[in-house]
Amino acid sequence: MSSIPLYLVRHGEAEAHWGQSADPGLSKLGHRQADDCARELAPRLGPGTALFSSPLARALQTAEPLARRMGVDVSVSESFREIPAPVPLSERRDWLRGFMREAWTGQPDSLLNWRQRLLEALHATSTPSVIFTHFLVINAVVGHSQGSERTLSFWPDNASVTEIQLADGQLTLRALGRAMETVVN
Repeated sequence: MSSIPLYLVRHGEAEAHWGQSADPGLSKLGHRQADDCARELAPRLGPGTALFSSPLARALQTAEPLARRMGVDVSVSESFREIPAPVPLSERRDWLRGFMREAWTGQPDSLLNWRQRLLEALHATSTPSVIFTHFLVINAVVGHSQGSERTLSFWPDNASVTEIQLADGQLTLRALGRAMETVVN
């Protein structure tokens, strides 16, 4: 019985919040957070560890320092993209606030399918991996691993690392990442 460690890294601080830009890059602080994360995470990773990222700029930019340090490429996967808000950009922050008080039960098919694709991608992982992703992606995985239907399980900080283990077809929480002290962006 082998287990595969999966490290879910929330992107560093974005230069714009969720309601201002569909795809902001990292702020100056976000770049420093990405560098710090790479420095702390690299010694814990073995040879053959794969790097994956959401296609969004803030996740890709967070992945860059670790990819350089390890000398490996980052594979981009739509499965690790932030949840698709079913509202216009100007209404996303309000939608997000409401969504985080809800449960997965009763969500529209588009959101349930997003969550299912995410979980399927993680279950298909065959090697230790670091996945650069987003706040609600991490929450969906943590909630699933704990058997919770709540959409919000905890508040992962920017550039925090949540550890999940895949063994015998099950995703198990090993350690939550650092709790958030910044705003959701």
